[in-house]
Amino acid sequence: MMCDCGAGHDRREFLREFAGIVAAVALPVDFVSGLSGNGEEVTYAIPAQDGVTIDKAREVILARYEQSVYAFGLSCPHQKTPLRWQEAEHRFQCPKHKSTFRPDGAFVDGRATRNMDRYAIRRTGDNVVVDLGKLYREDENRDAWISALLRL
Repeated sequence: MMCDCGAGHDRREFLREFAGIVAAVALPVDFVSGLSGNGEEVTYAIPAQDGVTIDKAREVILARYEQSVYAFGLSCPHQKTPLRWQEAEHRFQCPKHKSTFRPDGAFVDGRATRNMDRYAIRRTGDNVVVDLGKLYREDENRDAWISALLRL
């Protein structure tokens, strides 16, 4: 039975406002596409300030943190669930098992047993080039993982 008492209108307004609030809280991250790419490499502008950007098409996270830039694989190293950036806590979190990681990709807590995977990167002018063919696991190639960053 339907009531013509305006409740549907109020409900729609509430849902629209609620969706706006959720979007503002749940998406504190920028989404980007590479400036250019040739399959194995993709170029991004160096982020102007600390924060996180995600290239969903290539599954790359670009993070600027404490005068360094990092490029990570989008998936949690535990079971490959896409990670989320938690702006309020300044950390990455896996929504599946709640593993947490610092902005530099270092493992903090949870079921994951290693740090986030880093792509090899290099600077070209005001841009950073991410080599999609070179994804380093810290537990397999620690030296490459440690050096996979760009100091500003």
